Amino acid sequence: MTDGTANGAVNGATGRGVSALRLTVVVGEQEVWHHRPLYAEIVHRARAAGLAGASVFRGIEGFGTTSVIHTQRLLSLSEELPVAVVAVDAADRIRGFLPQLDELLADGGLVTLDPCEMFVYQGRPDPAAGGEGGRG
Repeated sequence: MTDGTANGAVNGATGRGVSALRLTVVVGEQEVWHHRPLYAEIVHRARAAGLAGASVFRGIEGFGTTSVIHTQRLLSLSEELPVAVVAVDAADRIRGFLPQLDELLADGGLVTLDPCEMFVYQGRPDPAAGGEGGRG
């Protein structure tokens, strides 16, 4: 559904949606890679690889291959909550990043790839700040 602008912007996005791939990596919160949280290492490598962006989401409850439920409930002592690192970019860039995960996830983890459509929203120029914008 377009918003009626001449450039075909969809729901306020600049331009049309492009085909993309969503990478989701699920690991345990306490997993480390050379004294750094594993999720942080994945984000830093994604940035170094030039991916469009990556975000980390902390789960409040989950279980993995052991079927042990980990939760953040008050009476639980679990510190091994699930963490998901999500990145979206062109399929070739995401697939090019996968060999790095082979190294990082040698001790386990879950990786999913989902086709998606990506819309890039850009901030409006801020006349008072000389052009680059944000919300206002």
